[in-house]
Amino acid sequence: MKKSILVGSILLLSLTWACKHEPEVVETVTEVESEFEYNVDQFADLRILRYQVPGFEELSAKQKELVYYLTQAGLAGRDIMWDQNYRHNLAIRKALERVYANYSGDKTSSDWLAFEVYLKRLWFSNGIHHHYSNDKIRPEFDPDYLKKLLAETNTSLKGEPFEVIFNDEDAKKVNKKKGVDNIASSAINFYGQDIKDADVEAFYKIAYKGPKDRPIEAGLNSKLVRENGKLVEKVWKSGGMYGEAIDEIVGWLEKAEGVAENEKQAASIGLLIEYYKTGSLDIWDKYCIEWATSTDGNIDWINGFVEVYNDPKGYRGSYESIIQITDFDMSRKMAVLSEDAQWFEDNSTLQEEHKKSNVVGVSYKTINVAGEAGDASPSTPIGVNLPNNNWIRQEHGSKSVSLGNIIDASNNAGGSGRLKEFAYDEEEIRLEETHGKLADKLHTALHEVVGHASGVINPGVGQPKETLKNYSSTLEEGRADLVGLYFIMDPKLQELGLVDNWQEVGMASYDAYIRNGMLTQLVRIELGDDIEEDHMVNRQWVSSWVFEKGAADNVIERVNRDGKTFYNINDYEKLRHLFGELLRVTQRIKSEGDFEAAQYLVEGYGVKVDQEIHAEVLERNSQFKSAAYTGFVNPILTPITNEKGEITDVSIEYAKGFTEQMLNYAKNYSFLTPGN
Repeated sequence: MKKSILVGSILLLSLTWACKHEPEVVETVTEVESEFEYNVDQFADLRILRYQVPGFEELSAKQKELVYYLTQAGLAGRDIMWDQNYRHNLAIRKALERVYANYSGDKTSSDWLAFEVYLKRLWFSNGIHHHYSNDKIRPEFDPDYLKKLLAETNTSLKGEPFEVIFNDEDAKKVNKKKGVDNIASSAINFYGQDIKDADVEAFYKIAYKGPKDRPIEAGLNSKLVRENGKLVEKVWKSGGMYGEAIDEIVGWLEKAEGVAENEKQAASIGLLIEYYKTGSLDIWDKYCIEWATSTDGNIDWINGFVEVYNDPKGYRGSYESIIQITDFDMSRKMAVLSEDAQWFEDNSTLQEEHKKSNVVGVSYKTINVAGEAGDASPSTPIGVNLPNNNWIRQEHGSKSVSLGNIIDASNNAGGSGRLKEFAYDEEEIRLEETHGKLADKLHTALHEVVGHASGVINPGVGQPKETLKNYSSTLEEGRADLVGLYFIMDPKLQELGLVDNWQEVGMASYDAYIRNGMLTQLVRIELGDDIEEDHMVNRQWVSSWVFEKGAADNVIERVNRDGKTFYNINDYEKLRHLFGELLRVTQRIKSEGDFEAAQYLVEGYGVKVDQEIHAEVLERNSQFKSAAYTGFVNPILTPITNEKGEITDVSIEYAKGFTEQMLNYAKNYSFLTPGN
């Protein structure tokens, strides 16, 4: 057994509206005592880890069979995400994978090594654009070298798919900047190339939106194109766009339906199958209700076109799959937040008319992931809250999960000394080392369970994607963050038995949030760039707003020491008050659909970067070798069958390498041809 050692770990977090907690650069320190090898690979700004699946061996044979079928269904749709991300992704990936598998020349040259890194980066991002910045990934080899590789492996890649690797076209996958045509300037494959912002707005002004007061998620599962001069939706369904892959998904889901743990779970899977076959968003809503209220059983899943962050207009959902096994111990501990959700709503800083009188069915579990695909892999969230549709959440509740084994893998894989570099003093370091892990988990739980469940939209006001447009996602994430920040410094958490020292846990959380929002998250963007990713934007506008509003009382002090910038919180109670004030403001913007106020808040506080501080942060960060982003290889599930071909058990093993897994997926889960 390895010795127990103290290591710094970069825990990659963040949030989204159905909510998806994803990467935020936060330092924690944890005890590591394990024989399991978490680290798999590191290249560019990325590291690849393995995660264990606690509890898998304790499942019954039938439950393991269900997990296997669900993971296979998820992987069957893998190509969809690639094609959604960019119209030429599949052509490029298939060509480069063929080169990698068949090239027999010099594999020690700098050009070949650069080719390997480029392909790995594409695998990580599900396409040629960076998974987080949305900028096109630039290869460190020239066009002639790629032509040589293609020729020597008898591989074809010509015209625009070849040229776009090296030119400046389609430079941004998703562009939500103010003052540009967001659709026309985004490379995402959700719209025809001749579609503009005005086309989208005009189409959905008159499109079917569902029953009165029960709106569907219009546009969620289709590509908007112009055919014969008319705007039409190419629906993603069996027999429609992506039909070949969707039929594979359906085949595995039908097997899963047959081994469901209970009737309600089987009914949920049945509705998901019907949705994939018909493409009906009314059926999707029925599925979401059945799924959200199906809380019995040890196995759960996310599967479908879910998160809308990749659409500049917030309509279309990226394909995603996460298969989950309940972590019973942690779920019991965190269920108290669900049980007291109404208390948090009643005691929030929202205007009374914006509070919910009856917070319904917020289900929270810590789960262990058994497999991921699409938008959730290799870069995975650490927390998810679904469904997205506002009226379903209000009337039927939602499910919030924390991905426990993903968090543990990040903690246990080791990290760097960024905490000591960017923390103001020894007390800030002590608070993070003592309470950081718990503070992260609690803020995630409060964000998901209380934050996304809180608040109401005023009668007659449209959905946020219609009223707040390109600011809706970052406003919702910031709003949920603020709920978590306000209540994590509340003695109620100690009364509920979740903490032993609510003040210090809250202080650790505030320190980490401001440190990240004002400084450390800047390591993720290039010098000179604005912040564009929704979660990074929300962390900066929250942090910058409270810094500015608290300046007169010196609530947060900006300190320059030995040429280095730090942010020191002088008054945690006043900072909590400011978080509560901003929460009230943000909920009003959402409730009233105030686009101008949303624009002012996001553009004024969340997008622009102080270039001197950015340059300084990058220089200070350059000493650390740990990558800025973390992703994962999935466990390998293999069915064990009897003489009749019936599954009697499922074995689990852990992937040896990132490249090996990606090539295996390319061989076994490629169901789409390029050009959709």
